[in-house]
Amino acid sequence: MKSSDQDLSQKTGRRRFLEIFLGAGITASLISFLYPVIRYLIPPRRSDLGSNTVLAAKVGELKPNSGQIFRFGEHPALLIYTASGDYLAFTAVCTHLGCTVQYQPDQHEIWCPCHNGKYDLHGRNISGPPPRPLTEYTVHVQGEDVYVSRTAAS
Repeated sequence: MKSSDQDLSQKTGRRRFLEIFLGAGITASLISFLYPVIRYLIPPRRSDLGSNTVLAAKVGELKPNSGQIFRFGEHPALLIYTASGDYLAFTAVCTHLGCTVQYQPDQHEIWCPCHNGKYDLHGRNISGPPPRPLTEYTVHVQGEDVYVSRTAAS
């Protein structure tokens, strides 16, 4: 009888080990499936990565009739130095699907490569699918620095 009790004890021990092992595996699998879903449903908190004014470039960095993308808070922005020597700044996020726009110096236009949307140098949409104009920013040149501000351009 003693060996029978010992066999039963070993079977119970093995069974318990397998139950714990399988339970841990199932729990780990569920967590690995649910974690991305929870992260998607509850996005992380975002903080503004900047103030209302940012240093966009140094005077002389841009050649006449050229543009440069720079970071403005959480989003890209576009600084354009026109052929006439004026600085213009806009959000670089297309109003159609959020693609990053670029300055096309040969056509003097702002272009969205995703769906061939085009904006003029006032940020107004002139062709393609963009439904709204780009947000224009104010540009201030102070000494050798070119600053861009979120306040509406005049």
